[in-house]
Order: sequence, then structure tokens, then C-alpha cells
Amino acid sequence: MIEKQNLLFELGSEELPPKTLLKLSNALLNNIIQGLNAAELTFTGSKAYATPRRLAVFIENLASAQPDKTVEKRGPALQAAFAPDGTPSKAALGFAVSCGTSFDQLERLKTDKGEWLSFTQAVKGQATENLIPDIIRQSIAGLPIAKRMRWGSFTTEFVRPVHWAVLLYGDSVIDTEILGLKTGATTQGHRFHAPQKITLTKPEDYADVLYKQGRVIADLEQRKTLIRDAAQKAAAAVNGFAHIEDDLLEEIAALNEWPVPITGTFDPRFLELPPEVLITTMQTNQKYFPVKNADGGLLANFITFSNIESTNPKSIQQGNERVVTPRLSDAEFFWNQDRKKTLEDRVESLSSVVFQENLGTVFAKTKRVQNLAKFIAGHLNANIELAERAALLAKTDLMTEMVGEFGNLQGIMGRYYALADNEPKEVALAIEEQYFPKQSGSPTAGSTTGQILAIAEKIDTLVGIFAVGLIPTGDKDPYALRRAALGILRTIIENKLNINIIELTEFAGAQIKTTSDQSGTSDRVIDFIFDRLKGYCLDQSYTADEFDAVITVTPAEPLDFMQRLEAVKAFRQLPEAESLAAANKRIRNILKKSESQPAASVGALLEPQEKQLLQAALQSAGDIQPLLAQRNYQATLNRLAGLRNDVDAFFDHVMVMTDDLDLRANRLALLNLLSEQFLTCADISKLQS
Repeated sequence: MIEKQNLLFELGSEELPPKTLLKLSNALLNNIIQGLNAAELTFTGSKAYATPRRLAVFIENLASAQPDKTVEKRGPALQAAFAPDGTPSKAALGFAVSCGTSFDQLERLKTDKGEWLSFTQAVKGQATENLIPDIIRQSIAGLPIAKRMRWGSFTTEFVRPVHWAVLLYGDSVIDTEILGLKTGATTQGHRFHAPQKITLTKPEDYADVLYKQGRVIADLEQRKTLIRDAAQKAAAAVNGFAHIEDDLLEEIAALNEWPVPITGTFDPRFLELPPEVLITTMQTNQKYFPVKNADGGLLANFITFSNIESTNPKSIQQGNERVVTPRLSDAEFFWNQDRKKTLEDRVESLSSVVFQENLGTVFAKTKRVQNLAKFIAGHLNANIELAERAALLAKTDLMTEMVGEFGNLQGIMGRYYALADNEPKEVALAIEEQYFPKQSGSPTAGSTTGQILAIAEKIDTLVGIFAVGLIPTGDKDPYALRRAALGILRTIIENKLNINIIELTEFAGAQIKTTSDQSGTSDRVIDFIFDRLKGYCLDQSYTADEFDAVITVTPAEPLDFMQRLEAVKAFRQLPEAESLAAANKRIRNILKKSESQPAASVGALLEPQEKQLLQAALQSAGDIQPLLAQRNYQATLNRLAGLRNDVDAFFDHVMVMTDDLDLRANRLALLNLLSEQFLTCADISKLQS
């Protein structure tokens, strides 16, 4: 019976990059798990630990060795195993040598496909302690480190210089070398609170020993919870709530091994600035959590975290308050300076900023987006004047001092400056909403003008970048075109906008003037958009065959596409669905393979079943017309489902490909009539049973 013990690997280093700590930790765990699985080493659980100075992985109940197994090797076919004189052939002798045995020890493997030489060998599993070092070295080599560094006289490379390595299996050290370090059982605690070395005796005690002896909370998720709770408690003490965003919470947890909250204040005069400016300054520059009141307004407080438990926390508080004041003063200066000039005054300066070398300046893009906004607004019967105005001013805040300092405030500051310039509120809001949705799952633009501008801005980027040949490949998408395409689709679908994406793409393409060959650009963009639509639909729990059923009839409007898709999803729940899907597949195949063309209209028929089907089909054709006009695809398919019995009877009693060519043409015409009725919604023959 194979014994099981716990494994611990810890790599100690200089302070690791906080924004990638979690990614590195997860990757190390996943790489080690993959290595263990590949080596067929069983275990019952695993956990990753990460602090600013360490990455660690704990493996629970890891088998002490690989399982023994029997390996069967197949050699040359029997007819090739012997020379004409009956002696073993070179191929047979070579196979025996490769197996480490003699020819007379080989066996014969007989199957229904022939007979071969074979060799069966019992392979004893290797000890875990012999396999682990290479698994760990390969796991470290496979970490997603953008830029590795060397240090001292070492030739090894890592994201930061390393100082110690722990490798325990049970209560024993696995002696090896990792990144130039000899492994042991000694770790290090907090740099200031517990700088002494700490000896580990059992892997399962790792986190507890570090906490009690080393003043280190090894579990990053545990630190995040502690920081979140401590921040809210500190904010409550000043009658507020900590504004906590996940990215900053993770970064602060990655900066501290022993996080201690500190509450600070700043001059209340800064509260006159837009709250987003204060929040960005505190979060981005200082790694502070802002504090809000019950109404969501900012208080003149912040929560920061120290990595030490100071005997004089007041001095740490005062130091942070001194540091944040000049930051806020800079923001105040930018705010006051920027408002001395209107957004309209900044339009011409966009000519000095290159959008893309083959597509011209941001000013040229602005003019294209203006035309697109007018085009979209006209189709939606929206306010064209507001749409054009919003498009004209959309990028002007890029020329302000505030956005120059805080790039993430583009659009947001445009809204504030537009309101300060007494622009219409809808225009101001649209300037911010042009960037919506900002990320997966975040809301789309809420105002009509904002929706128009968001679509216009994204379709211009998408078509323009495709036109100059910078199409996304693999993981490379520097212009975020996948996100742009999905943003267009979500804005149209979730706001129920009737926009023809094909017409819009072609209009956008007609505005692009480049020296590169643009033939086929619109088709490539449309294909790209519908690829993103497929992903969106699959995420919404529609199936691939439902999507295929709708894409076959190429609806040009994404909203119309989704309405058809919902109808197909409902249709397949009907008892008639499977039979009708199979019948439609049969009809499509018959029409596709037929050498003779269907008659222009259905002529004389003989059998009662085909006459009945014709009558039913003509009736349904009339019934579905008003439903289609209303885009009520679900009711349309429900009505067509009523043809099931007549369709089944037709195929049970009628031979379509009769020798009578006139009759055949009439029957094909009948099938074509049926096929066209279903194709008014979707190609249900694509549905899988």
C-alpha cells in the first residue's frame, strides 16, 4: 500500500510585484498540480499561499510513489519479424534491444487486425521524493513572468531575487536545489516583527507557525477578508463606510504580511473637487480606501494600511496625511486650470494627436464618429443634433491636464467639464457613456445619445483597425477590438435598439481612407462581430445548434437575431420540435440534391396526403405573415409546429423523386414552400436531437 504524506514548498524572495502576486500564486499551484497529475502522483487537496515575500504551495496526502504498472510495447508485425531463413529480422532484434531484453523473451500480440511482436514489462513507480524537484523547477519555469531578472553572481532568473526555499515531505526535507538555493526546513517571518529564522517541522503547520511565530498571515484571501473588515470598522469609527474596490483590496493584501489599519484626514476644501478625482488620487497614487457617508458622498477621511504594528501609529497617520495633501492640491490645480477653457475650444487641438498612423488624427476620428452618430440617430429617430454635438466633444477631455494625469478619468472628466460649459446634460452624460460597458458585466450606456455615441465610437475603431490589417490574433488585441465588438452588441441588444449592423459597418467602412487594400473589410468585421455574438449567446445559456439555426438565415439586426434565438429555444421545447427538425433536414437535403428545379408554384398533386399538406401550408403561409410583421417569431414557429402531422403523413405516403418529372417538380415546389416558411425565422434543421 502506497503511503501518503503532506508536501510543502515555499520560495522566499524580495518583495514580489503586488499587482501580479495572485496571478503568480495561482499559476504556481496550477503548474505543480499539472506536474503531479502528469507523474500520476495522487493527492487529496491543495492550497496556495502568497505574501509580499513568499510563494508557497501545500499538497495534502500526496502519495509516496507512483503506482506500479504494466507496460505493453508493440513491435513489428509478425510477417516482418523473421528473415526468409526463419531467423529473427533486424527489426525484431532491434525491438528486443529497445525493450532491454532478448528476442526469445518477446511475446506475440494477436488482434483482429493482425499479429505483432510485443513485450510486457512491469514498471515500478518512482518515489515521490525523486520526482518532486523537477516538477517544482518546471513549475517555476512556467510562471507568467513578463520580465525575469538576475542578481549577484547567480545565473538563475526570477521575477525578484530569492533568499530561501523550503521543501518538506512529511517531516523530512527533500534535498535539492531551486533557483540556486539549497532547500531546507527554515523559513523567515515578518521582516521587522519577527526577523529571526523559523524552523518548520510539518507541512500542515505552515500557516499556523508563520502566524504565531512569524507575525505573517500567509493566506492572501484571509488577509483580504481581514483588511476589508478592518477598513469598514475604521470607517465606522468616523461615521462612514469604506469605499473598497476589488483590485485595490487585492493590491493592499499583496503589499502587507501583517496589515494594520490607519485612519487619516485631509482638508475638507478638497471635497469641492469631483469625487472621482479624489477617489482616483487616493486609490491610484496612495493605495488608500476613500470613506463615504450614508448618502454616498465622500468624507474628508481615508483608510490606509501599514505593514507594521507601530508603537506610534499617530506618526504614520500624520505622514500619510502630509503625503496626500500635495497630491490633492495638484488635482485641485488641474481642475481650476482646465475649466478656463471650454471643451469646444479644445476640438482643434485633437489634430495634434495621432489616433493610428494609417487612420489619421483623433480629430479625423471625431469627424467620422460625428457622421456615424448622425447616421445611427437618424435610424433610431433620435435627436441628431445632440448626437452630433456629443460626438464632436467626445474626445476633447483627452487634452485636459486632469486626464493627462489620470487617464482612467477620460469621459468622466468630459462629463464634468461639459456641464461646467453649460452643454446639454444628455451631451455631458454621453461623453462619459461612450466608454460603456467598461468591462464584462458592467452596464451599457443608459441615455439614448450615450448609446449612439458608444456604438459610433466603437464601430469606427473596429472597422478602421480592420481596414489597416491589425486584426486580433490569439491573445493579441492591442486595440481591444473584441471588447469593442461585444460592447456594440450589448448596447444594441440590452437597450433594444433596431440597428442593422451590416449597413452600419458598411457606412463606417466607406469613411475610412487608407492606402491599404480594404476589399473584404466589411465582411471580415461582420464575421468578427457575429463571432462575438456567438460567445455572448452561449454565455446567455443558448446552445450552439440554436445559434447555428439562426445565423443560417443571416439576420442583420442583433436585436432581431436575439428575438429569433429566443423563439428557437422555446420551439425546441415543443413535442413537435424533434420531428419537424428532422423533417426540415430531410427537406433541405432533398432540395439540395435534386437535379431538377422546383416548379415556380405548386401544380397538380395526386396523393391525398400531399394535397392536405399543400392546403395546410398555404393556410400557415397566410397565418404567419402578420406575426412576422410584428417580429413575433415564437408565435410563428408555434403556428408552423401545427404542420407536423401533415408533414409526417406526407413523408410516410409520398415519394418525392417520382419518375414523373412534372409531378416531381410540383412535389419539390411543395417542399420548397415549407422550407421557406420555416426559414422566415430560422433553419430548424440545424437543431440536434
